This record gives sequence, structure tokens and C-alpha cells, in this order.
Amino acid sequence: MLRRALALGGGLVLLILIVLGVKGCLDARANRELGDYARNVTQIVEETQHTSKSFFERLEDPGTLSVTDFVDQVNADRSAIDTYATRIDDLSTPGDMSQAQRNLELAYQLRASAMDEIAEKTDDALGDAGAEKATEVIAKQMQKLLASDVIYEQVARPEVDAVLADNGVNDSDLPKSTFLPDEKWLDPTTVSDAFGEVSGGSSANVSGVHGTEIAGVTVNETELIEGAPTTIVGEEGVNVEVSVRNPLESTENGIGVSVTYEGTTVTGEIDELPAGETVSTVIPLTPAPTGEVTLEIEVEAVPGEEVLENNEATYTLLIE
Repeated sequence: MLRRALALGGGLVLLILIVLGVKGCLDARANRELGDYARNVTQIVEETQHTSKSFFERLEDPGTLSVTDFVDQVNADRSAIDTYATRIDDLSTPGDMSQAQRNLELAYQLRASAMDEIAEKTDDALGDAGAEKATEVIAKQMQKLLASDVIYEQVARPEVDAVLADNGVNDSDLPKSTFLPDEKWLDPTTVSDAFGEVSGGSSANVSGVHGTEIAGVTVNETELIEGAPTTIVGEEGVNVEVSVRNPLESTENGIGVSVTYEGTTVTGEIDELPAGETVSTVIPLTPAPTGEVTLEIEVEAVPGEEVLENNEATYTLLIE
């Protein structure tokens, strides 16, 4: 009986040691997985910070970059953020990290979505027609970037660090990540001024003083695009809204705007156009045309203006 009791006790001790050993191995494996996860996220976050820093420094000061080079750089930043979002989605996630992982994915989805839209609107923001609306869209995407920062800093990062701490994984806390460096970028005017430095820099050396320019044209609140026919409903009349921008440092007054269609010319006037501002005038077409119509828009040159190409635009309108 004594020998059996000793044998049974020894067996129990051996079983306990085996269980403890297996648990220790599993715990060690789980800790390694958590550590690997934290290191992978940290690498992606650090690369994200580098891309963010590069993007906003270039936006703040484009230097001598041409418009083409600037657009190429923005597209490269967009591609990089898309890649980071994909890498976050593809992470091997330890079970305890499932909730934190979902919040990380959300933060990077917002960043990728915002940069995609910013890149899509950059050409328009640097152009003559539609620049004002494009910069407004870009400013709204900056709000997405701010939201991604809030989710990362106040939700995802604390969750990851808590799981690491609960499992005894030390020295693996995630770094801070603030994609939007300054809330001034939420202001459309700040965004417009920044893009104006790029487009203004590229045209300032062309042929003298750059006075006014067409910033966009809408008909019955539908934006027109040169080279692409636009369909509108004209049952209640046809109203053309012409936006004119003044990129100079002095206020211009009494700027005439004309719309020519089917041999008829109707005119409007902008009484005052402050420096750096965009002002619109609405010109009703009387008599109202129907069917396919060609609109020729012209903004009167200001005294001393030598660059006139961006004072004219032609659009095709399909009126139902």
C-alpha cells in the first residue's frame, strides 16, 4: 500500500510538472506572438509617421517642386498609406488583441481613405477650374485624418498596451502616432493657400503679372467640367454661376464676367475681389436655351494682366 501510495504521489507530481511545463511553453509562445505583433505594428506606425511628416512638410513648403512633381509625390504618399493599411489588415493577431486589432484597422482605413481622396483632388486643387471645391473636399479629408489619430491614440494604442501589460510583455508599448500635425489643416483657406503656393509658383514666371482666373463654373448648382458634356434640368431656368479667383496681393474692382451661347452674350460683374479670395457671380441665361448648348465663359482682364489663358473656358451643356 505504501509503495502504491508513493507511486501514485509520484505520478501526480509528474503530471503537475508536465501541465506546468506545457502551460509555461504555451505562455511563452503567447508572449512571443504578442511581442511579434507589437513589433510589427510599431514598424508600420513609424513608417506612417515618416510619410505623414514628408506629406505635410511638402504641403507647407513645396519649394521648387513643379506641379507635376508635386502631384507625383502626393500619389506616392497615397500609395504608401494604402500599403500600411493592407499590412495592418494582414497582421497575425493573437486572440487577446482581437478588439485592439479591429480599432487599428479602422484607424488605418480612415487614413487610407482620406489620402486616396486627397490624391484624387490634388489635380483639381492645382488647376484653374474647380480649385475651390477641390480644396474644400481636401479639408474635409483632413477631418478623417484627425479622427484616425483620435482612434489610434485614445482607443487602439491603450488597448494594445493593456494586453501587453496583462501578459507580462515588457518594453513593447506602441509609439504615439499623430498623422495630422496641426488642426489648421482643417481650414479650407489654409489648404487653398498651400496648394496656391504650388500652382502660383509654377505660373508666376510665365509671362508677367497673373491677375484673375476662373476658379469654377456651375449651372443650376451642377459643376461643369471642360471637355465633358454635363446634363442639367432647365425647367425653372438656367443660371450660370462663375467663380473668379484673385491670386495677387491687391484687391481688384469691377471685374466683368460674360457668358456667350447661341450667338447671345449675357454679362455680370464682381464689384470687389479681395486679394487671395474667390468670389462668384450668378448670370441667368435669358432666353433660356434647350438641348445641347456650348457655353463660352470669359472673365475680363484686370489692368496689367498678361496671362489670359485662365480667363476663358468653354463647356458643353445638355439641357433637358
